[in-house]
Amino acid sequence: MSELIELLWNFFDRGGPVLLAVLAVSIFMWILIIERYWFILFGYREQLSKIAQRWQNRQDQSSWYALRIREGLLAEISIALKRNLIPIQALTGILPLLGLLGTVTGMIAIFEVLNIFGTGNARGMADGISRALLPTTAGLVTSLAGLYFSTDLKNRTDTYAEKAKDLLTHR
Repeated sequence: MSELIELLWNFFDRGGPVLLAVLAVSIFMWILIIERYWFILFGYREQLSKIAQRWQNRQDQSSWYALRIREGLLAEISIALKRNLIPIQALTGILPLLGLLGTVTGMIAIFEVLNIFGTGNARGMADGISRALLPTTAGLVTSLAGLYFSTDLKNRTDTYAEKAKDLLTHR
């Protein structure tokens, strides 16, 4: 276990502080993604049945006022479904930028080594290169995963919102 911790410590040390920022943003993004799937799989049906029950218990379902209430109920479902989708998409866009920041800081480290030691310090240049490439790779990979899941979540929420619209029909 201590070898794994030491290996992770060395990995994050080579990637620099920007890699830690990529890790923190990625963890936050994954928490939001998992929460959304959890809601869709377990919480949505219960909320939809409560809202459908409220609609079905109404005597008047065809007047202008009743149709506005229906729109409000559908908006309530839509808001519940789409909660946290915008932050997930924003974090998906931030991750490559953090990776780019890692590239910049790594290049600065390389230029500092070149300035002080010239081209004779290959070890210092390799550290700068890893400091440039690790956060960039991590940012891009996690961003691509976030892009896939945010698109999947958006498609699912749109589909469920349409199904809710069909469920809350007026007589």
